[in-house]
Amino acid sequence: MLVVGFPTGALAANCYLLATGEGEPCVIVDPGQDAVEPVTEALRKHRLSPVAVLLTHGHFDHVFSVAPVCDGTDMAAWIHPEDRELLSDPFKGLSDGSAALFGGRLTMREPAEVRELSDGATLELAGLTLLVDHTPGHTRGSVMFRAGSEAGGRLVLSGDTLFAGSIGRTDLPGGDQHAMLTSLRDKVLPLPDDTVVLPGHGPSSTIGRERAGNPFLTTVSPVAPRRGL
Repeated sequence: MLVVGFPTGALAANCYLLATGEGEPCVIVDPGQDAVEPVTEALRKHRLSPVAVLLTHGHFDHVFSVAPVCDGTDMAAWIHPEDRELLSDPFKGLSDGSAALFGGRLTMREPAEVRELSDGATLELAGLTLLVDHTPGHTRGSVMFRAGSEAGGRLVLSGDTLFAGSIGRTDLPGGDQHAMLTSLRDKVLPLPDDTVVLPGHGPSSTIGRERAGNPFLTTVSPVAPRRGL
């Protein structure tokens, strides 16, 4: 699997392109602020043809460029229904202090086609099989995408649910600390230790590394390991 990742915008949100290899179809995950140019360059460099945009949640730093990226194509953007309203009204996901930084001028719109994600769904896109885990806590509609196999390597695009050494904040509108802890217990901790974590901000990690050293995971009671991806 080919994974191309880079930070975008003022908050350095990670955008990823996933494909089976060079010169193949791909999916774009979380095209945030100022993502259009680096996405275009990555597509050119690796000769990739985008077929869909996947969104881990609706905060503007992860979705700001979704409409421009989709414009002029037949690509759909996939997002959980609980976060769909943030595509056209980003201030619903910001604190009053954060919103003030933009002076009320943060204009966004939905792309032409939006499809809604559901917990446990399987997406077959660009030759990839992606499993969807609804992980509310950071936002009501946060999700993670799992891909890969035991033989070929497993990965999870964790959005702002899980970072290297930390987790996403839960004090913004739509955030919920109890829901976050439940998501960590039920959706993150059961993943195999060798699963590579591609987070919404910061460096990559593995589930094993986070299980051992992430203070937000060490306090959560573990459940049985998850089978499959």
